[in-house]
Amino acid sequence: MLEVNFNKKLWHFDLDLQMNVKNQILVLWGPSGSGKTTVLQCLAGLMKPSNGSIILNDKVLFSADKKISIPTRHRNIGYLFQDYALFPHMTVKQNVFYGLRDIKQKQAGYSESLLEMLESFGVGHLVDRYPRQLSGGEKQRVALARALAVLPQMLLLDEPFSALDRNIKVKLRRELKALHKKWRIPFIVVTHDEEDARYLGDTIIFLKKGKSKEVSMQKTAV
Repeated sequence: MLEVNFNKKLWHFDLDLQMNVKNQILVLWGPSGSGKTTVLQCLAGLMKPSNGSIILNDKVLFSADKKISIPTRHRNIGYLFQDYALFPHMTVKQNVFYGLRDIKQKQAGYSESLLEMLESFGVGHLVDRYPRQLSGGEKQRVALARALAVLPQMLLLDEPFSALDRNIKVKLRRELKALHKKWRIPFIVVTHDEEDARYLGDTIIFLKKGKSKEVSMQKTAV
Protein backbone atom coordinates (compact mmCIF):
# COMPACT_ATOMS: atom_id res chain seq x y z
CA MET A 1 0.00 0.00 0.00
CA LEU A 2 1.27 3.42 -1.01
CA GLU A 3 -0.06 6.44 0.89
CA VAL A 4 0.79 9.84 -0.55
CA ASN A 5 -0.13 13.30 0.68
CA PHE A 6 2.36 16.00 -0.26
CA ASN A 7 2.90 19.40 -1.78
CA LYS A 8 5.84 20.42 -3.95
CA LYS A 9 6.40 24.09 -4.70
CA LEU A 10 7.54 24.54 -8.29
CA TRP A 11 8.45 27.78 -10.01
CA HIS A 12 5.25 27.92 -12.10
CA PHE A 13 2.73 26.26 -9.76
CA ASP A 14 2.31 24.23 -6.59
CA LEU A 15 1.95 20.48 -7.06
CA ASP A 16 -0.61 18.95 -4.69
CA LEU A 17 -1.23 15.22 -4.58
CA GLN A 18 -3.18 12.84 -2.37
CA MET A 19 -3.57 9.17 -3.29
CA ASN A 20 -3.73 5.67 -1.83
CA VAL A 21 -2.54 2.87 -4.10
CA LYS A 22 -2.89 -0.83 -3.38
CA ASN A 23 -1.30 -3.51 -5.57
CA GLN A 24 -2.71 -1.98 -8.74
CA ILE A 25 -1.68 0.08 -11.75
CA LEU A 26 -2.22 3.76 -11.13
CA VAL A 27 -1.84 6.03 -14.15
CA LEU A 28 -0.88 9.68 -13.84
CA TRP A 29 -2.30 11.14 -17.03
CA GLY A 30 -2.13 14.69 -18.31
CA PRO A 31 -0.39 17.15 -20.60
CA SER A 32 3.35 17.77 -20.64
CA GLY A 33 4.49 20.07 -17.87
CA SER A 34 1.69 19.16 -15.46
CA GLY A 35 3.96 17.72 -12.76
CA LYS A 36 3.70 13.99 -13.56
CA THR A 37 7.43 13.25 -13.64
CA THR A 38 7.94 15.39 -10.54
CA VAL A 39 5.58 13.04 -8.69
CA LEU A 40 7.71 10.04 -9.68
CA GLN A 41 10.90 11.81 -8.64
CA CYS A 42 9.42 12.65 -5.24
CA LEU A 43 8.31 9.04 -4.74
CA ALA A 44 11.76 7.77 -5.72
CA GLY A 45 13.59 10.24 -3.50
CA LEU A 46 15.23 12.10 -6.38
CA MET A 47 13.33 15.24 -5.32
CA LYS A 48 12.05 16.25 -1.91
CA PRO A 49 8.46 17.47 -1.41
CA SER A 50 7.98 20.82 0.28
CA ASN A 51 5.73 19.24 2.90
CA GLY A 52 3.56 16.20 3.56
CA SER A 53 4.37 12.50 3.65
CA ILE A 54 5.01 9.37 1.57
CA ILE A 55 4.44 5.95 3.16
CA LEU A 56 5.03 2.61 1.43
CA ASN A 57 3.94 -0.62 3.13
CA ASP A 58 3.85 1.16 6.50
CA LYS A 59 7.41 2.46 6.09
CA VAL A 60 7.75 6.24 6.15
CA LEU A 61 9.84 7.25 3.15
CA PHE A 62 9.28 10.96 3.61
CA SER A 63 7.73 13.08 6.35
CA ALA A 64 8.24 16.82 6.56
CA ASP A 65 6.86 16.90 10.12
CA LYS A 66 9.11 14.09 11.34
CA LYS A 67 12.07 15.31 9.27
CA ILE A 68 12.41 11.92 7.55
CA SER A 69 13.69 11.54 4.00
CA ILE A 70 14.93 8.05 3.13
CA PRO A 71 17.66 8.11 0.43
CA THR A 72 16.74 6.74 -2.98
CA ARG A 73 19.00 3.69 -2.68
CA HIS A 74 17.19 2.57 0.49
CA ARG A 75 13.60 2.98 -0.74
CA ASN A 76 13.48 -0.32 -2.64
CA ILE A 77 11.64 1.25 -5.59
CA GLY A 78 12.17 0.36 -9.24
CA TYR A 79 12.27 3.23 -11.75
CA LEU A 80 11.92 2.94 -15.52
CA PHE A 81 13.10 6.25 -16.94
CA GLN A 82 11.63 7.71 -20.12
CA ASP A 83 14.89 7.20 -22.04
CA TYR A 84 15.48 3.86 -20.21
CA ALA A 85 18.84 5.19 -18.88
CA LEU A 86 20.81 2.05 -19.74
CA PHE A 87 24.55 2.36 -19.24
CA PRO A 88 25.99 2.51 -22.79
CA HIS A 89 29.35 1.00 -21.78
CA MET A 90 27.74 -2.05 -20.16
CA THR A 91 26.25 -5.15 -21.76
CA VAL A 92 22.64 -6.18 -21.18
CA LYS A 93 23.73 -8.58 -18.45
CA GLN A 94 25.93 -5.99 -16.75
CA ASN A 95 23.09 -3.43 -16.84
CA VAL A 96 20.61 -5.80 -15.23
CA PHE A 97 23.05 -7.03 -12.59
CA TYR A 98 24.23 -3.50 -11.73
CA GLY A 99 21.72 -2.92 -8.93
CA LEU A 100 22.72 -6.08 -7.09
CA ARG A 101 26.03 -4.75 -5.83
CA ASP A 102 24.68 -3.78 -2.43
CA ILE A 103 21.71 -6.06 -1.85
CA LYS A 104 21.29 -9.53 -0.42
CA GLN A 105 19.85 -10.92 -3.63
CA LYS A 106 23.43 -11.30 -4.86
CA GLN A 107 23.47 -14.61 -2.99
CA ALA A 108 23.86 -17.96 -4.74
CA GLY A 109 21.02 -18.86 -7.05
CA TYR A 110 19.62 -15.40 -7.65
CA SER A 111 21.88 -14.72 -10.64
CA GLU A 112 20.32 -17.71 -12.39
CA SER A 113 16.85 -16.33 -11.60
CA LEU A 114 17.77 -13.04 -13.25
CA LEU A 115 18.91 -14.81 -16.38
CA GLU A 116 15.60 -16.66 -16.41
CA MET A 117 13.82 -13.30 -16.12
CA LEU A 118 15.69 -12.02 -19.17
CA GLU A 119 14.61 -15.14 -21.04
CA SER A 120 10.99 -14.58 -20.04
CA PHE A 121 11.24 -10.97 -21.27
CA GLY A 122 12.46 -12.23 -24.64
CA VAL A 123 15.94 -10.73 -24.38
CA GLY A 124 17.89 -13.65 -22.93
CA HIS A 125 19.77 -14.05 -26.19
CA LEU A 126 20.98 -10.45 -25.99
CA VAL A 127 22.92 -10.63 -22.71
CA ASP A 128 26.28 -9.81 -24.34
CA ARG A 129 25.04 -6.94 -26.49
CA TYR A 130 25.33 -3.24 -25.72
CA PRO A 131 22.39 -0.78 -25.66
CA ARG A 132 23.39 0.71 -29.01
CA GLN A 133 22.79 -2.72 -30.54
CA LEU A 134 19.20 -2.99 -29.26
CA SER A 135 15.86 -1.88 -30.68
CA GLY A 136 13.55 0.40 -28.71
CA GLY A 137 11.41 -2.50 -27.54
CA GLU A 138 14.47 -4.51 -26.50
CA LYS A 139 15.84 -1.57 -24.53
CA GLN A 140 12.56 -1.24 -22.68
CA ARG A 141 12.50 -4.92 -21.75
CA VAL A 142 16.09 -4.74 -20.49
CA ALA A 143 15.32 -1.59 -18.48
CA LEU A 144 12.26 -3.29 -16.96
CA ALA A 145 14.35 -6.32 -16.02
CA ARG A 146 16.93 -4.05 -14.37
CA ALA A 147 14.23 -2.18 -12.43
CA LEU A 148 12.71 -5.45 -11.19
CA ALA A 149 16.02 -7.18 -10.46
CA VAL A 150 16.21 -5.66 -6.98
CA LEU A 151 12.76 -7.05 -6.09
CA PRO A 152 11.20 -3.61 -5.55
CA GLN A 153 8.10 -2.92 -3.48
CA MET A 154 6.87 -0.48 -6.15
CA LEU A 155 7.63 0.22 -9.82
CA LEU A 156 7.62 3.72 -11.36
CA LEU A 157 7.37 4.08 -15.15
CA ASP A 158 7.85 7.43 -16.87
CA GLU A 159 6.25 7.55 -20.37
CA PRO A 160 7.29 3.93 -21.03
CA PHE A 161 5.90 3.83 -24.59
CA SER A 162 6.60 7.33 -25.88
CA ALA A 163 9.56 6.35 -28.09
CA LEU A 164 7.93 3.28 -29.66
CA ASP A 165 5.87 2.83 -32.79
CA ARG A 166 2.25 1.76 -32.38
CA ASN A 167 2.65 -1.96 -33.11
CA ILE A 168 5.41 -2.37 -30.53
CA LYS A 169 3.53 -0.13 -28.08
CA VAL A 170 0.40 -2.30 -28.23
CA LYS A 171 2.43 -5.45 -27.62
CA LEU A 172 4.41 -4.00 -24.72
CA ARG A 173 1.30 -2.59 -23.05
CA ARG A 174 -0.09 -6.12 -22.94
CA GLU A 175 3.20 -7.42 -21.57
CA LEU A 176 3.18 -4.77 -18.87
CA LYS A 177 -0.34 -5.76 -17.76
CA ALA A 178 0.71 -9.41 -17.62
CA LEU A 179 3.85 -8.46 -15.69
CA HIS A 180 1.78 -6.61 -13.11
CA LYS A 181 -0.45 -9.64 -12.55
CA LYS A 182 2.68 -11.64 -11.77
CA TRP A 183 4.40 -9.15 -9.47
CA ARG A 184 1.35 -7.68 -7.66
CA ILE A 185 3.05 -4.51 -6.47
CA PRO A 186 1.97 -0.90 -7.10
CA PHE A 187 2.85 0.28 -10.62
CA ILE A 188 2.75 4.08 -11.07
CA VAL A 189 2.69 4.91 -14.78
CA VAL A 190 3.11 8.42 -16.20
CA THR A 191 1.64 9.11 -19.62
CA HIS A 192 0.16 11.91 -21.71
CA ASP A 193 -1.49 9.32 -23.99
CA GLU A 194 -5.19 8.77 -23.28
CA GLU A 195 -5.16 5.33 -24.93
CA ASP A 196 -2.33 4.19 -22.64
CA ALA A 197 -4.28 5.47 -19.65
CA ARG A 198 -7.47 3.69 -20.71
CA TYR A 199 -5.74 0.35 -21.28
CA LEU A 200 -3.40 0.27 -18.29
CA GLY A 201 -5.08 2.12 -15.47
CA ASP A 202 -6.90 0.39 -12.63
CA THR A 203 -7.06 3.94 -11.28
CA ILE A 204 -6.42 7.07 -13.35
CA ILE A 205 -5.49 10.44 -11.90
CA PHE A 206 -5.62 13.40 -14.26
CA LEU A 207 -2.96 16.00 -13.49
CA LYS A 208 -2.88 19.53 -14.86
CA LYS A 209 -0.78 22.41 -13.54
CA GLY A 210 -0.19 20.55 -10.30
CA LYS A 211 -3.86 19.87 -9.54
CA SER A 212 -5.12 16.30 -9.53
CA LYS A 213 -8.43 14.52 -9.77
CA GLU A 214 -9.39 10.87 -10.19
CA VAL A 215 -11.21 10.22 -13.46
CA SER A 216 -13.28 7.34 -14.80
CA MET A 217 -12.63 6.05 -18.32
CA GLN A 218 -14.03 3.24 -20.39
CA LYS A 219 -11.36 0.56 -20.83
CA THR A 220 -9.80 0.19 -24.26
CA ALA A 221 -9.17 -3.31 -25.59
CA VAL A 222 -5.82 -2.60 -27.27
